[in-house]
Order: sequence, then C-alpha cells, then structure tokens
Amino acid sequence: MRPQRFQASRVAVSLLYFLGWLGCLFPVATVEAEEPDPELGRKLRQALTAENSAKAVELLTELLRLQPENAGAWYRRGCENFRIGKFRESVEDFDRFVKLEPEAEQRLWERGLSHYYAGMYREGAAQFALYQTYHDNDVENSVWRYLCMAKTEGIEKAREQMLPIKNDPRIPLMEAYALFQGKSTPEKVLEVARAGDPTEAELASRMFYGRLYLGLYYEAHGQPEKAREYITAAWREHDGSPRISRYMWHVARVHAGLYDKQPE
Repeated sequence: MRPQRFQASRVAVSLLYFLGWLGCLFPVATVEAEEPDPELGRKLRQALTAENSAKAVELLTELLRLQPENAGAWYRRGCENFRIGKFRESVEDFDRFVKLEPEAEQRLWERGLSHYYAGMYREGAAQFALYQTYHDNDVENSVWRYLCMAKTEGIEKAREQMLPIKNDPRIPLMEAYALFQGKSTPEKVLEVARAGDPTEAELASRMFYGRLYLGLYYEAHGQPEKAREYITAAWREHDGSPRISRYMWHVARVHAGLYDKQPE
C-alpha cells in the first residue's frame, strides 16, 4: 500500500513530528492541538524510533487522556495496535479517527487491513472498495479486497469482482494481479521480479512484494505451508530495505507470527 500525506489546517509542529516519526505516514488531523507534556513527547518519540509499539500504545493512550479530540493520535494508535496484534482495538482507533476526520475515511487502507486481521471481512472489502475511489491504480488494494471477499463469498466471486487495475508501476505487482485473476503463475511472478538488472535495493523491494503476495495467494488457495514459507521469507529477509513500505513489512511480520499461534 502507498501511504498518502494529508494536508493540515493547524497542528503543533512538534506534535506532527513525533506522531509521524515512523511507519505509516501520519495523516495530519485538521485539529488544533496544544503542545503536550514535553516529557511525554520525548518518550513517545523514543518509543516510535525504536519501533516499540507496545510502549507507543501506552504513551498514546496517555496522550489521548489529555487530548481526546486529537485525531492524529487515534490514527497513530490504530497503527501501533495493529503492529502488536490488537486488531479489534486497531479498528476501534481508526473508527475514532474517522469520526473526527470523516474526509480521511476514503484514504484509510490501514483500517481495511485491520478489518481483515480482525475477521471483519465484509467491512474490509467495503473499506478497500472505498479506497479505490481515491487511488484506483494500486494492486495491493485490489488484492486485499479479493482476500476479504474470498473469506465470505468464495474464490470465484472474489475473482470475478476484482477491482480493476491498469498500470501499477511497481514490479512485480501487475504480475501478482494477473496471478489472482487466474492469468499467471507463481513462477512467473518471481521471474518478473528478478528480470532485468535491478539495483540491490530495487531487487529487495521486488522480492519482498512478490513473496508477500505469493504467500497470501497460497493461503487463500488452501496451501498453508507454502503461504508460511513465502510470508516468513518476506518478513525475515527484507527488514530495513529502503524501498519497502515499513507498514507492509510489519504486515508480513504480523502475519508470519500468526502461524506460530495456530495449533498443529
């Protein structure tokens, strides 16, 4: 997914800084906010920089007690709750954000991901369909709607109703799109990912997205061992790669962690 920068009307610069430090790009709330306790801000910056999501949730909760109308803090807590596997809580945080910033709902693909992992598949499909009206050239959005629909409507209907994507430039996502359409193969996705003479960073990006979506394809199509292999590789082999969405890397990490929680 591609986080978008949202415009602000008025927001404290330091608040924007520490809430938008890492991960999902902070959609600045059109809310006038006063400077919070400097020590709270320092601790929150530290937690976000270290990607200590559990601590960040604790500190954001404290901030929200002080500023319950701070839309950006609800958004950020939704992101951090997702990272620690609190999917229902993440959805609730994003819902609170939308109540305060209703015009942002169209762009909130992160809520769709939280819906999926919370088992709220119909809500997730609706969120991804809504995001399509904002950005209609994102393979990931179409695939996640497919994954949501496959859970409730079955593979064939999910395939029939895939959101149309014409030209997502990120290799190999158009080939992955064709795979979910039933028009390509996993081998072809990897072939396209490795083709040409990409730089090391570009190849890492290609392989991350190829592995992640191959894993999700295998899972949706009843091959859990292959799914685990590819999603785990996406997480373990591409940490810190500069051309990979950090949020999507955490999706791979969170998803891989769920396999360890399943009974044998």
